[in-house]
Amino acid sequence: MSDFNLNSISPIDGRYIEKTKTLSKYFSEKGLIFYRLKVEIEYFISLCRLGIPQLNKFDKNKFDVLRNIYLSFSNNDASEIKKIEKATNHDVKAVEYYLKQKFEDLGIGKFKEFIHFGLTSQDINNTAVPFSIKKALEEVLYPELTELIKLLEKQANSWKNISMLARTHGQAASPTRMGKEIMVFIERIKNQIKLLKNIPHSAKFGGATGNFNAHNVAFPEINWADFSDNFLSNALNLQRQQT
Repeated sequence: MSDFNLNSISPIDGRYIEKTKTLSKYFSEKGLIFYRLKVEIEYFISLCRLGIPQLNKFDKNKFDVLRNIYLSFSNNDASEIKKIEKATNHDVKAVEYYLKQKFEDLGIGKFKEFIHFGLTSQDINNTAVPFSIKKALEEVLYPELTELIKLLEKQANSWKNISMLARTHGQAASPTRMGKEIMVFIERIKNQIKLLKNIPHSAKFGGATGNFNAHNVAFPEINWADFSDNFLSNALNLQRQQT
């Protein structure tokens, strides 16, 4: 075990790191910064499609260039944002400033003030976190559980004719078969997966107090609640928490 692991504040990053390292992509600080970046960029792209006069001249061909900011996100990029955070003392604001500098570098600085337009930090955090959980479930947990079920089904079939003594209340009871008992666990796991998939992934998105105050003052003709519902649903496949 490395000195780093020995000094971890949790066994998750210590003795169990080999078991949990696939989750680093989603739940590390770098992972959180990545998802914040993605939310900010996809929000800006959605604003560009809304018909706001100040964004009508934004070159739509640059959407892929913007998305590449988070698709190519590296440890060095994360470190750069952490350096900005030392000055801002604000984690989400550091992401915003980083993006504004990227816009300058790309020659689109005149549009940079629409980054994070009308939002509060928790619009970003409370969208990035549920989105990271959703992706971890889809890309790690569900595939692992699928493989587990396949293994159990294979063993249940192999052991379907193996008799065994069952127990009830801690004492010997009527006989059963090994394969059937494994199928009990398969059914339970499948039921739990079904319940888990029925839980909606909700995000908070609506300005400081959820009323779209800044949005409505700037562009009162736009239905910002509908916009946010569509943005979260189409860009991130999330539901907007409205209460």
